[in-house]
Amino acid sequence: MEKLLLIEDLEKAEDKTLYCTFDEKIEGIECVTPIHAQLCAKSLGDFIQITGNVTGTVELECDLCLDKFNHDLDFEIDELFSKQSLLGEYDESGQEFEIKDGQFVTDLNGAKEIDIYDLLYQSVILNIPNKKVCGINCKGRQFLSEENTTDPRLAVFDDSLINPKNS
Repeated sequence: MEKLLLIEDLEKAEDKTLYCTFDEKIEGIECVTPIHAQLCAKSLGDFIQITGNVTGTVELECDLCLDKFNHDLDFEIDELFSKQSLLGEYDESGQEFEIKDGQFVTDLNGAKEIDIYDLLYQSVILNIPNKKVCGINCKGRQFLSEENTTDPRLAVFDDSLINPKNS
């Protein structure tokens, strides 16, 4: 599904600023509630800046106990897009350059629109925690019984004989 921000509409808007509200579930993400975003797109000459707030609830699987749990999202978006290719001049010169903190810019390569749906999909995915844990007290599942404290995968070594070298 696409929700497009047309660059032409942005350029024609008062103060070259458009406001956008998004309130839908995102395909490919287990959304408990729709993802809600209040966004502001601003044309800054050769760049477009999209800022705003994103909220919603997604269902995740705990990495420890494998149970499903709800995770609340509430984060800010601050994305910068370049209308023209930034790399063209660097490609011709063959020079390398380093992207420093705060310099990440998405190159539109002359595209006439920005896909807000895709922007929000990527932002939500990047704001899901790397370690998904259902709660601070989660101890995970007990895969080994209390009686058998030996890992059953090590049973293949029970009949192994080790012959020490005679000196």
